Amino acid sequence: MLRVVVCVSGGGTNLQAIIDGIADGRIADTRIVGVISNNAGAFALERARRSGIDAVCVSPRDYEDRAAFHGALLERVNGFAPDLIVLAGFLVTIPPEMIRAYPNRIINIHPSLIPSFCGVGYYGLKVHEAALKRGVKVTGATVHYVDEGTDTGPILLQKSVEVHEDDTPKTLQRRVMEEAEWVILPQAIDRIARKGHMEWNPE
Repeated sequence: MLRVVVCVSGGGTNLQAIIDGIADGRIADTRIVGVISNNAGAFALERARRSGIDAVCVSPRDYEDRAAFHGALLERVNGFAPDLIVLAGFLVTIPPEMIRAYPNRIINIHPSLIPSFCGVGYYGLKVHEAALKRGVKVTGATVHYVDEGTDTGPILLQKSVEVHEDDTPKTLQRRVMEEAEWVILPQAIDRIARKGHMEWNPE
């Protein structure tokens, strides 16, 4: 059984896609053992509780400095004893000590086809605003392993999405979620669960 912790900052639509994927069998042999948010008001926490999943808030606001927050975050993650950590719209930089503690065991969903529109400053609607400003005809989403860079880890899965002429950042964001993010994130977790986490090789 693959033990998964999901980290999320907002509404948790990708979390819901994982919950649904486990429920309907698209994600094999997997259990979400905890959900962590940096935002006490995140609806993702409510989604988790409705599904009987332990849900906690670890907010930087509650700690004297970033180092203390990082320590508390890692302690909370360790408490769930996860095999895999999934960043599903987690708008907090993962501390290097967590990446070192869970090598090749942290994955992230990013709303573009990496290496386009990724890295520092590219998150949420900003990604889609940049894609439309550039005039791309195709965008999409990427699931990748997390390393100490920003969106630089090895890619697991990508899925493309067509850009429409009348798209706004919000309509494009919604289509990328529906057609790509909610599809490939469950697929990536299922692939890892079936492979067996002791055999992971992101190369």
